[in-house]
Amino acid sequence: FSDPIADGPTNQKAAERALASGTTLKGVLDLVTNVRTRSDIPIVLFTYANPVLQFGLEAFGSAAAASGIDGILFTDVPTEELPRFSPALAAAEIDPILLVTPTSDKARIKAASKAGSGFIYLVSRTGVTGAQRRLDPELEPLIAQVRKVSKLPVAVGFGISDSEQVRQVARWADGVVVGSAIVNQVASLGDSDKLAPAIEDFVRPMVEACNTQGS
Repeated sequence: FSDPIADGPTNQKAAERALASGTTLKGVLDLVTNVRTRSDIPIVLFTYANPVLQFGLEAFGSAAAASGIDGILFTDVPTEELPRFSPALAAAEIDPILLVTPTSDKARIKAASKAGSGFIYLVSRTGVTGAQRRLDPELEPLIAQVRKVSKLPVAVGFGISDSEQVRQVARWADGVVVGSAIVNQVASLGDSDKLAPAIEDFVRPMVEACNTQGS
């Protein structure tokens, strides 16, 4: 799928590289199967709806469950459209995770909390994905607003790019999502023996920041 409407330049370029190298949804699920031989950490698949629809909903549900996927987040499926996907996901016992944003009102947050499961993914800012230098000063009250409406854990993403930002967000939220900053590391190192240890060194301080704050 070549139209990542929720993503900024970093993830758009990553999608182009993935398509050029022959990445497929089946290949991603095979990768998860391989990871499951080494780890039982929950895995959430971030995707757009089109690849799943092309795969076939029931076929995807079965394949994703067999691979060990725990949850799925469709970045372009609003709450109103989720019922189209829900039966296949429920049969596969895969949590549908929904997005809420700074512009979501109380009713929409409540609807997303009711329709989804696993956790609520709170978008930290308006716009698209991509690393940012500082957090929105309205993020803390935004998280508090979501907590008042939803009983699900709240994970915050979009733009979080270093351990200090992770530490700040982890004080308020149940989880912190770092994407583009890691993708930038992958882009700079490519298919190199240095990639895995570099990613480990990059991520470790963020994990420690989360653990320190209890997220």
